[in-house]
Amino acid sequence: MNDIFRPNDPSNGEHPKETVVRVSVSEASRLFGVHQRTIRRAITDGKIRYIVVRGRYRLHFGSLIKWSQEQSTVRNKRDNNGIGQWVDTWKIKNQKFSPRPPAKSNLQSE
Repeated sequence: MNDIFRPNDPSNGEHPKETVVRVSVSEASRLFGVHQRTIRRAITDGKIRYIVVRGRYRLHFGSLIKWSQEQSTVRNKRDNNGIGQWVDTWKIKNQKFSPRPPAKSNLQSE
């Protein structure tokens, strides 16, 4: 019998901890094609989750994605100047993380 307890081991009945991706303000501004002041304004408004490490913001990447989806100007800059310019088609099926949620089609019966 194995007496070693391994935290976050699914065999223990526990769920593994989610790995959180954090980026700096300058990295976020380059990734999303916006000015650093735009990122800092969103932090001040409470729209982006963050922690402070050694006096510098470390931004939660998931909250950056969500924030970039909410505002059309940021979404357009992300797609034209940021990471979106290198992605032909976003293939993320989960709408929570998809930069371009599927458009509602207006199908009419003939």
